[in-house]
Amino acid sequence: MDRAKKVEQVDALSQVFAETGVVVVAHYSGLTVVQMEDLRRRMGAVGAKLKVIKNRLAKRALTGTPSDGASGLFKGPTAIAYSKDPTAAPKVATAFAKENDKLVILGGVVGNTVLDIEGVKTLATLPSLDELRGKLLGLLNAPATRIAGVVQAPAGQIARVIQAFADKDAA
Repeated sequence: MDRAKKVEQVDALSQVFAETGVVVVAHYSGLTVVQMEDLRRRMGAVGAKLKVIKNRLAKRALTGTPSDGASGLFKGPTAIAYSKDPTAAPKVATAFAKENDKLVILGGVVGNTVLDIEGVKTLATLPSLDELRGKLLGLLNAPATRIAGVVQAPAGQIARVIQAFADKDAA
């Protein structure tokens, strides 16, 4: 790889580390092409990406950033999974690692925080942003529904009382 391509790749990796919500670092040694394609497909389905990288270029991209402590993760055959949603890439990577022991999660980076294996697994158990938004909307809508029910209840009771008197007079 010539110098210009290396600079271009370091810039691209710097952008990945700066702009994504999470980066999961893993060893992929022993995975077949079919398994890697399956992992890439699963990542793509949740809006995440998987990329095999050169360790030296990743270390250069991290140099001078607050996430510089993650440089120790880049040894051996390394791939990174990244996504804007902080839970998407860890969920897929953790699930795939459970199914296939050849994918070994080493750690990750969230913002300026370097995570170990347990930190990545903890992120994988959290609900996604879409799930949290749905729960929040449900919580916001619930009081409005209850208020409408409470406001309608007295009117309904009055209507039933009047109907009962009307039925009584008709009899």
